[in-house]
Amino acid sequence: MTLKPIHRLLLAAAIAILQHGPLSSATSQEPLGLPPEMQCVSPNRVAIVGAGVAGSSAALWIGKAADRNGLDVEVDVYERNEYVGGRSTTVQPYDDPALEPTELGGSVFVPPNKLIWRATEEYGFEKFPFENTEDVMGVWDGTQFAVTVGGSHLYSGLLSKLKIIWRYGFNAPRRTQSAVDGMIDTILKLYHADAPRFRNISLLASELGWSNVAGQTSLDYLRTFSVDDLWSLEFVEALTRLNYGQDIDRMHALEGLVTLAANGASTVKGGNCQIFERFIRGSGATLYLNTTVTSITRESGSGPWLIRTDASEEAVPYRAVILAAPFHQTGIEFASEPPLAPVLEQPYIHLHVTLLTTTSPSANATYFNLPPGHKVPEMVLTTRNGARQGGPEPEFNSLSYLRPVRNRDLSPWKNQRGQTEWVVKIFSKQPISDEWLEMMFEGKVGWVLRKEWDAYPVLPPISEFPPVVLADGLYYANSFEPLISTLETEMISARNAVDLLMADHFGAGVCKPTSNVVTEDRDDDFVYGWDC
Repeated sequence: MTLKPIHRLLLAAAIAILQHGPLSSATSQEPLGLPPEMQCVSPNRVAIVGAGVAGSSAALWIGKAADRNGLDVEVDVYERNEYVGGRSTTVQPYDDPALEPTELGGSVFVPPNKLIWRATEEYGFEKFPFENTEDVMGVWDGTQFAVTVGGSHLYSGLLSKLKIIWRYGFNAPRRTQSAVDGMIDTILKLYHADAPRFRNISLLASELGWSNVAGQTSLDYLRTFSVDDLWSLEFVEALTRLNYGQDIDRMHALEGLVTLAANGASTVKGGNCQIFERFIRGSGATLYLNTTVTSITRESGSGPWLIRTDASEEAVPYRAVILAAPFHQTGIEFASEPPLAPVLEQPYIHLHVTLLTTTSPSANATYFNLPPGHKVPEMVLTTRNGARQGGPEPEFNSLSYLRPVRNRDLSPWKNQRGQTEWVVKIFSKQPISDEWLEMMFEGKVGWVLRKEWDAYPVLPPISEFPPVVLADGLYYANSFEPLISTLETEMISARNAVDLLMADHFGAGVCKPTSNVVTEDRDDDFVYGWDC
């Protein structure tokens, strides 16, 4: 894979941001035999808890597996929210459905994200680049801008390169790119026809050569490539704080590399959530929105899984269940005989997202210790490096002018006074007050929306991961998140969970059983799951 020069790749990143062995044949008339305790259960009934990226993807993969293997699988999807997509969701400025929606959560995907990329092609979604190459990006340390790059000037690209070389040297960007290239080459193995199923994330990490990468901080790992600390602590950290709300000397290196690989970032017109809504519709699953699962229990090792919800006191029996939500955040009561495999507590970064519109074409220059009227970069990222040296910590993680407010057909939109308004997104650890917004945008604030997310898992160096299989017939799709947390890896993890479920309970797989004799992909575009 060819990447842009690293200073451009990083600017793009800032603007943005496994599986089979021998299988036997099966038909809809011949599911694997059921023990006596399961005779009352529809033999092919499966539940998915959560309709976010992982849950909707699981429904997609079950639908494909059923079609390819001649199975008539009944799938119920439970979602406690009123929408599909989880953290991939959109809102309209002023709550006006005529205006172009803005991503509130998961914003972008890139060409190496082969599952999502293929989905947009399969369903004919219109993609458009997320990055604006004319934007200026500045890295703010709480006192001053450490560096600014980008811009629309004829010589902006050259000037950006010279600034980076002058401050960080020639080798730091080049060596960082080498580390990113190696990570991408490894990730691409997850789409090959011979990618293994994995029941254990630790063993998968070892097989892919990621154990050492995930076992140290991003800062320490870049040091092994002789990358200068100033580059890492300023420029690279600005991206880890944008994309994961975490500092480079605390977050493990594998996720740190992932955050740099955003060349060609795109989004779907109208919102990425449409992809996952389409997954559910196309799967044939029955979707229960506004329905909270309260308990998942099993009375014996050969009995059915019983699901209770807040919508009914009656338990519904299932042959297998895929849990597609963070285990400790669900509030679900689990009880099983034998007991479930233990799941380590996984903390999440609590993120405050502030979306707003403003007629101010730039943030307040005086806040950034610049002369009044000075043009502040359209994208302000932050580093803690100033705070490490005794200065103040930035009050936010990122502040980004996304675009002018537009109608759904992307035509220009004017407010009631005929003024242009821009959509701005702010990520912060603490809530942003109305007074702060009035100061930052000099009283020119229109619409404001605030959202709090448990947005990303806390990702320190790690060597122990959650189990993929919690018990026979109970699979945990979010087990991949502590290793890599992206829209794409949620799809990969869901594909793996379905592959395991099909192998364990139906003698099948996401692809036809005979596909396992494939040892070589047909072409470079082969994507396991979509292709078989």
